[in-house]
Amino acid sequence: MSDWNPLLYSRFETERTRPAAELLARVPLAAPRRIVDLGCGPGNSTELLARRYPSARIAGIDASPAMLAAARERLPALTFVERDIAQWAPAEPVDLLFANASLHWVPDHARLIPRLLEALTPGGVLAIQMPDNLDEPSHALMRETAADPRFAARLGEPSRLPRRLLSAPQYYDLLAPHALVEVWRTTYYHPLAGAAAILEWLRSSGLMPYLEALGPPLQELYLSEYERRIDAAYPARSDGARLLVFPRLFIIAARRAPLPAGGLPR
Repeated sequence: MSDWNPLLYSRFETERTRPAAELLARVPLAAPRRIVDLGCGPGNSTELLARRYPSARIAGIDASPAMLAAARERLPALTFVERDIAQWAPAEPVDLLFANASLHWVPDHARLIPRLLEALTPGGVLAIQMPDNLDEPSHALMRETAADPRFAARLGEPSRLPRRLLSAPQYYDLLAPHALVEVWRTTYYHPLAGAAAILEWLRSSGLMPYLEALGPPLQELYLSEYERRIDAAYPARSDGARLLVFPRLFIIAARRAPLPAGGLPR
């Protein structure tokens, strides 16, 4: 997938940062020494971590050079490293692994989640927030529009799409034998100015694989058709705003004991 656009992504920074703040508020650590922000993006979540834990060593990890450049400009005193989360492993155990809106792009959570828990110190915390909106109109209409004959032959299967999450009980079962686990789901209702604003939000995230696969000649036609469907799916409310319904899954897992020899089962 082509690189992310930090400026486009940050147009809705207040709304995107709110789940990160709510996740961080539930982290039960007073003074972690080493923190890694997995999928740090333009540094909005990393900035929250730095404010709460000013004495910690904090590193941001992201696969996007453009996002990392924005994060370094925002927080020049911190360390930011280009890595793919799927292959990343820390050089030493970490007290807090914070993954805000990043792991839904990474495959095979049945293996990934235990591996991340293994990277923690005893008592360390894995904090995760993931969009859980693939069945919402915003994303169902991406697939529906992609099936239109005008686009289907060119699209095929986009190379990288957000992954369908496991269920909350499945995440609990992966973690609970070796951690104190809290799982919850929050649905946000974001009032946006219109269908074009909803499209603008999603153009910087979920729509990216489709637009990349189509290429410039068909991108605008796809976006026009998608916006038409979005306009019908999200009617104007009493004040004229459209409510973008956005469920998110949250997980806090505090590792409670040395893991068994050989690590967790996968």
